[in-house]
Amino acid sequence: MNASVSSLNSSTPVAKNMATSSAQSGAEMQDRFLKLLVAQLNNQDPMNPMDNAQMTSQMAQINTVTGIQKMQQSIELMTGQMQASQSLHGLQMIGRDVLVNGDRLSAQASGVSRGAFELASSAEQVQLEVFNAVGQKMGSKDLGPLSSGRQDFSINSSDFSQGTHFKIKASQLGQPVQANTMAYDKVVSTANSTPAGLSFKLQNSGEVSYSQIKSVF
Repeated sequence: MNASVSSLNSSTPVAKNMATSSAQSGAEMQDRFLKLLVAQLNNQDPMNPMDNAQMTSQMAQINTVTGIQKMQQSIELMTGQMQASQSLHGLQMIGRDVLVNGDRLSAQASGVSRGAFELASSAEQVQLEVFNAVGQKMGSKDLGPLSSGRQDFSINSSDFSQGTHFKIKASQLGQPVQANTMAYDKVVSTANSTPAGLSFKLQNSGEVSYSQIKSVF
């Protein structure tokens, strides 16, 4: 897959235009420098000619500029390839279920709602609290003792028919344990592709960056 993507990206009009523009710019600058250098040599004072050190310094300067331009050309080509690769990957993500930071319950057609959370450490008591859209508590459920790390849960939607959000309360030996809530969602479209990364529009959570996605299903 990587080979075919690279082949596709290297032949894109944008990449070709960037490469051609950089190459022409470098060639034009080098040509102007050489013309100026020849004119300077032809018109120098015979009694006080340009010394070798000065000429070497000028040649080193033009070589440095040319090298920087070639590096910039390579970076522009790599950036174009990365953006094209991200766009292709983004298309493959559409319709996939993902897990992101959030507290929204994911309602399933089967009548089950699911969510997830991550415990910073083991907890002897973990309780799920469910709230409706206006923040009213609809009920709670004891999840029992759980180990640290990611935990998934499912609840019958009929038990909390108006429940849309949840919180996790966890404790160990009477001390609270930090719990990071996560929500299941669905990718509906790609949102943006930049050198900084790819972002997606989710069904419930809006726009999120690729780095915010914890898992893909």
